[in-house]
Amino acid sequence: MHRSASRLSRILACAAVPVILAAAGCSSDSGSDSASDGGKQSGGSVSSAPTAKATPELEKVAFGKLPEPCKTVTQKTVERLVPEAKDADGTAAKSNDLSSRATCSWNGLDEDGLKGSSYRWLAVSMARYDSHETLGSGNKRATEQYAKQVEAAKTADGAQNVKTQTAAGIGDEATTVTSTAKKQVDFFNQTIVARTQNVVVTLDYNGASYEGAKAPDAAKLLQDAIAAAKEAVASVAAANQQ
Repeated sequence: MHRSASRLSRILACAAVPVILAAAGCSSDSGSDSASDGGKQSGGSVSSAPTAKATPELEKVAFGKLPEPCKTVTQKTVERLVPEAKDADGTAAKSNDLSSRATCSWNGLDEDGLKGSSYRWLAVSMARYDSHETLGSGNKRATEQYAKQVEAAKTADGAQNVKTQTAAGIGDEATTVTSTAKKQVDFFNQTIVARTQNVVVTLDYNGASYEGAKAPDAAKLLQDAIAAAKEAVASVAAANQQ
């Protein structure tokens, strides 16, 4: 009888509190099992920790270094394209990282007495790109730079009569950009932009005539520039085989 009175008092006490508290603290004796089993009886489950996503592996680049810029073309080529070069060994531009950026240039004035003088200028520039987690693969970055270099050649300051053409057999892709520029005399400019894997090679070659000398043959200048560009592209692969 005493147990029945005690149980009845408990039930009445629970009925007097708000429902939200009843769910938390006024359970019947039979509900104790659901608390002890961690809520499994009510369909609850323990969530597992999220699995960390694997970081995608960066694409390995084909070329990890650049050749010496002033050795991208042979001495024989320099002699043929730039007669009477001031420095046959070339002049290398300063670079903070020669493994990623390098440039060399040659220039010379070939004087022929009363027949006038002929000026030639040759430059080879290279840019190498590594794969980057946020910027993309080395090849993708080089492709983007290749397009920028072609556009830069087409819109060079003072460029006139601009013509572009795809060039086969020079790296993975190449474009020739020819133009003229009026300074003291007419300059005939030839630019070859080529991409070989993750490296972009830009070769500039121009010529001008002074004091009555015959104007340069633009077609011959382009032919020589293409041959030199092929050498420069090949030098990138050769440097990475050592």
